[in-house]
Amino acid sequence: MSRFDFTPYRRSTIGFDRLFDLLEASSRQASGDNYPPFNLERTAEDRYRITLAVAGFKTDEIDIVAQQNLLLVSGKKADESAEQRSAFLHLGIANRSFERRFELADFVRVENAALADGLLTIDLVREVPDTMKPRKIAISGGQPGDHSILTHPTAEAA
Repeated sequence: MSRFDFTPYRRSTIGFDRLFDLLEASSRQASGDNYPPFNLERTAEDRYRITLAVAGFKTDEIDIVAQQNLLLVSGKKADESAEQRSAFLHLGIANRSFERRFELADFVRVENAALADGLLTIDLVREVPDTMKPRKIAISGGQPGDHSILTHPTAEAA
């Protein structure tokens, strides 16, 4: 698989380094392990859901850790005794340990996680603070460089 070189774009952009790092990391992960399989869905404007197929895992065998811009889901099966393993005639359900990483955008937090019927669902919500939301800037009618509209009224009287 050929890799795309983002170097020319890095030179002409400011503040997008993380975006290019994510793209390069995702291209490296594409050839990696795909266990357990998962779905990503958008359930509303700022709500998302990750669903992982974790058949055979119990809640105490799965860890979910949310850090800044990273969600780490890992599972570790308890070691079975030789007697329990020998009872199977065919073992087709993968019960191996796993670690799955998800890069999260800014202001995305984990709202809920649930395990039912072999599916682990993780609900995410994006909450942008009011200070980060776009706001309209009023344009004054003064001349460029005219800062008299910024002076305090009591300062002119003195």
